[in-house]
Amino acid sequence: MRTISLILLCALLAACAGTRPLPSSAPALLPEAAPPPAEPLPQQPAIVEPPPAAPATPPVSQPKPQPASRAFIAAAVPGSARDRQGWIADIDAAFRHLQIPATADNACALAAVIEQESSWQADPVVPGLPKIVWGKIEERAHRYLVPLTVVKGALLKTSPNGQSYKTRIDNLRTEREMNLLYEDMSREAQKLGLPLDMKNPIRTGGPMQVSVEFAEGHARVWPYPYPVQGSIRHEVFSRRGGVYFGAAILLQYPAPYQDMLYRFADFNAGRYSSRNAAFQAALSQLSGRKLALDGDLLNYQDKAASGSQQAALSLSSRLGMSAAAIQRDLRLEKNAAFGQTPLYRQVFALADRQAGRALPRERMPQIDLKSPKISRKLTTEWFAKRVDGRYRQCLARAAGAR
Repeated sequence: MRTISLILLCALLAACAGTRPLPSSAPALLPEAAPPPAEPLPQQPAIVEPPPAAPATPPVSQPKPQPASRAFIAAAVPGSARDRQGWIADIDAAFRHLQIPATADNACALAAVIEQESSWQADPVVPGLPKIVWGKIEERAHRYLVPLTVVKGALLKTSPNGQSYKTRIDNLRTEREMNLLYEDMSREAQKLGLPLDMKNPIRTGGPMQVSVEFAEGHARVWPYPYPVQGSIRHEVFSRRGGVYFGAAILLQYPAPYQDMLYRFADFNAGRYSSRNAAFQAALSQLSGRKLALDGDLLNYQDKAASGSQQAALSLSSRLGMSAAAIQRDLRLEKNAAFGQTPLYRQVFALADRQAGRALPRERMPQIDLKSPKISRKLTTEWFAKRVDGRYRQCLARAAGAR
């Protein structure tokens, strides 16, 4: 039974793999500064003063809903959305608790991501999920030289909810259901012969496909405003929790972009990936090294230096910076503060001079999206542009509703 249980565990790990999960050792993406301004950002120089840091906790008294702001939210939520008033209320509450201005830009940005990620389903259905899981189980069974019929027979064991594990797999529809299945397996780990310290492989969920790791980290520094039903992980799979944490990761940080398109890219690739990809392009030009423009300046998988790190260190004398100073600045890559570091300033100053013009400070991260749930070649750029199209359609609706 232990081998069969491990087959199921490995299959769930593979079937739940996200498109591009945040490396487990990367810095947590937490609230660090004031939300974006209400109106589109004006043209500004590449180097700007950092905005003031956000408080660790929100004020005790929350601002009351403003009719004009709620009108923007109402215009952003399509009439076809099931329980439309519930969506409007949850978005309005998320903006107020997170201190994000309920502008047309922000409401439409959030609505565009929800539509892209779940089509306004609080617990989005993953098409063909049982087939994906059984495919992974068969693949693992073959690797362990165990007939699939034997595995299915073992999975007839009754799970804590009264159904067999096989029946639950056959009826899987959403990541929330997969999460519950995994939690039941974890509770029965000893009986099933599984490791007692298993890490839950379901990393994202809810209407905005938010990272559970992000939500848990965010709740530690910015108190979650609702009664927690079970755990923060469970809240991610709810509509109110998914919208709340989705609004936080999308809008509750100072993005130095002129176009919302790059916020959408960051939502998919990680905060500041678009800024960092532009930095990588400038670094590549200066060093003569070909770099992956993926927005990751450091390597979080092992101790090996990343290509961007090596390129920056090779320019130490030209930058007038020590290796220690370069490393110090690179460690800020996931924060707004990186854009104010000597490394960032010096690299762009030299690259601009070499190019004879000001280089872009934002660039689309070049990342292929990989997941059992994806059956065709998709990229971060594809995702960002799809969401941006929905965002612009929403803005047009909001303008017509004024």
